[in-house]
Amino acid sequence: MNGKYKVLFVCLGNICRSPSAEAVFREAVDKAGMSGKVEVDSAGIIGYHAGEGADPRMKRHASQRGYRLTSISRPVIAEDFNRFDLIVGMDDRNIRDLRRKAPADGRAEIRKMTDFCTRFDETEVPDPYYGGAAGFERVLDLLEDACDGLFRYVSRQAETER
Repeated sequence: MNGKYKVLFVCLGNICRSPSAEAVFREAVDKAGMSGKVEVDSAGIIGYHAGEGADPRMKRHASQRGYRLTSISRPVIAEDFNRFDLIVGMDDRNIRDLRRKAPADGRAEIRKMTDFCTRFDETEVPDPYYGGAAGFERVLDLLEDACDGLFRYVSRQAETER
């Protein structure tokens, strides 16, 4: 293996969905003993929350499931499209924005988080920012499901491409 397979999770502001996806996925990678083969990060389409930690409500809900949200918000930058192998957006708008931001020579595959769901049939991970507790719980439900499918996908990629 020449290097790690690198996954970047992206949502609008990088304070709810993408840091949660990063934590859920990192947990799966660590449990499988693959942290030496897979690198995980998160970013936002916008830089409004740059330098901030995750939303306290999201942190609280994630903590109740055993996840620690430790990432610091940052915006997606042009270099991300060549540094990462896979960039995973949370909704259709994120995907459109990522494709618009991607440089012509960007090599990263861009996929939507729900592409990897196996139990739920939602087409997007909804933004819980303006909602209540149920929204944060729903996000975690979807992310846990999608991260299971994503882990299987990334495991195959990490083994065959490296």
